[in-house]
Amino acid sequence: MSKYSNTKNDQEQTSASIGSIIGKVLRGQVISVESFARYWYIVLLAIVIPMTYITTKYECQTKMEEIRRLERDLEIVKTERIRAKSHYMSRTRESSMNQLLDSMHLQLHVQDTPPFKISAK
Repeated sequence: MSKYSNTKNDQEQTSASIGSIIGKVLRGQVISVESFARYWYIVLLAIVIPMTYITTKYECQTKMEEIRRLERDLEIVKTERIRAKSHYMSRTRESSMNQLLDSMHLQLHVQDTPPFKISAK
């Protein structure tokens, strides 16, 4: 019976000490003002280093998002450039063919309406 009472007392003391540590942390009694005054540079470093890390990580993420956005925009512009070039080349060929037809006096011209299919039923 004494073994059980000792372990029960130990558990109560452990839970009480954990509760008191949590209470001290919540009330701000774990570190005294003298400790802050004595080790101010360590506290400052402990704050500055994580803040610097967080700042650089945030900047890196925002720059990566901007790079992705600019790459998408670049792909769109490249596609538009290719489309415009092909449109220009087709217009250039068409106008050169029209000039050739006019110079040969063949009385041919470009149709205004596209061709259509005739289906026999």
